[in-house]
Amino acid sequence: MKIDGRTLVLGIGNVLLGDEGVGVSVVDHLQAEGGLPSYVDLLDGGTGSLVLLEPMREARRMILIDATADGQPPGTVQRLEPRFSTEYPVTLTAHDIGLRDLLDSFYLLGEEPEVVLFAVSIGWPQDMRYSLSPAVAAALPTIAAAVRQECRRP
Repeated sequence: MKIDGRTLVLGIGNVLLGDEGVGVSVVDHLQAEGGLPSYVDLLDGGTGSLVLLEPMREARRMILIDATADGQPPGTVQRLEPRFSTEYPVTLTAHDIGLRDLLDSFYLLGEEPEVVLFAVSIGWPQDMRYSLSPAVAAALPTIAAAVRQECRRP
C-alpha cells in the first residue's frame, strides 16, 4: 500500500568494508543534520534483505545510496533513474542481488516505483575497516546535499 507523499531514503552497504558502507554513512549524516521534510523516512538498509520489502512498498519515491565499483575516482557520484536490475551499476557485495530482486519484484507486481539512485564510486578491493577513505568521506556532505535536494523535488 503506497503512503501518499512518502519518500524513503535508503542507504545500502556493509559498514565493515569501509567505503562499501557509504550509503549507510549518508543516512547517518542526514539523520545527524536533521531538518528533512516530515514526509521523508531515513532507513539504514545495511546489506539488504527481504525485510526491506515493506518499507519500500510503502514509499511513493525511493532514493537509494549505494557504492559502485565503476572505475571512476573514489567519491565520484552519479544520479541515476534505473527502472530494471540490468540498469543498475556494478555493486560490490551480495546485497546487490537482493536489492535488485526486490526492485524487480515491484514490476512483476505491476507497480512502477519512482527510484533515484546515487551511485558513489569507490575503489576495490576494500579492506575490513569501519571508516570511510578520505576521498569518500570528503564527498559525504556533497552526497547528503544532493539527497536533500532530491527529497524536496516534487
